[in-house]
Amino acid sequence: MAKTVAILAEDDYEDLELWYPYYRLLEAGHEVRIVGSGRKPVFASKHGYEVKADLSAGEVDPEGFDALVIPGGFAPDRMRRVPAVNELVRRFFKEGKVVAAICHAPSVLISANVLKGKKVTCFMSIKDDVMNAGARYKDEEVVVDGNLITSRSPADLPEFMRALLRALGD
Repeated sequence: MAKTVAILAEDDYEDLELWYPYYRLLEAGHEVRIVGSGRKPVFASKHGYEVKADLSAGEVDPEGFDALVIPGGFAPDRMRRVPAVNELVRRFFKEGKVVAAICHAPSVLISANVLKGKKVTCFMSIKDDVMNAGARYKDEEVVVDGNLITSRSPADLPEFMRALLRALGD
């Protein structure tokens, strides 16, 4: 059964961490919506590839979605400054919907205040940050703790996507 998945976007997103999930989810038959921070309608990746937002974070009702993917790169540092993004992540998480974050994306989870007591992984440069937010860090390709899926880097994308697709019932 097809699911609806939101992928967050902001400038300086890591190309592979947005586009690999996007196309893999489409390939699996799911509907994918790009959700921007609300700052503008089009965002550029670290390498200049543009993505157009279908909606802004303030316009999204998690009720119409099954999962949320947060790509890494430098975008999470921008996303976490937007109250509507943090609130959206909090709502997805509290409603038990799948929240998948890769690389630097757990920094958004820190600002959304959803990591306390959770097992997670992330890019090594924010390991101390996730631990200071109350998470239990594990250095693994993918860590699944309830509705939360995390991975460390683009190299972990195959396992990240396998975990996300399993969580969606594929």
